[in-house]
Amino acid sequence: METKMLRWTAGVTRMDRIRNDAIRQKFGVAPIADKMREARLRWYGHVLRGKEDSVRKIGLNFERWIEKGGVITPE
Repeated sequence: METKMLRWTAGVTRMDRIRNDAIRQKFGVAPIADKMREARLRWYGHVLRGKEDSVRKIGLNFERWIEKGGVITPE
């Protein structure tokens, strides 16, 4: 959705074959990966500020996680 609006604002179509990164750079918009990283760090800070007995804090303190059948579960 975001890229579609940026392309519309710039007057560029997919037929023009201009990369999304170039359009984002033109408008000074941060890459999506950076935005996702910010969101994860914001959530991590939220978890750290929680009470010690909260579910999110307990889940953070598991020392080892293993993957079983596509589902990540504590060992």
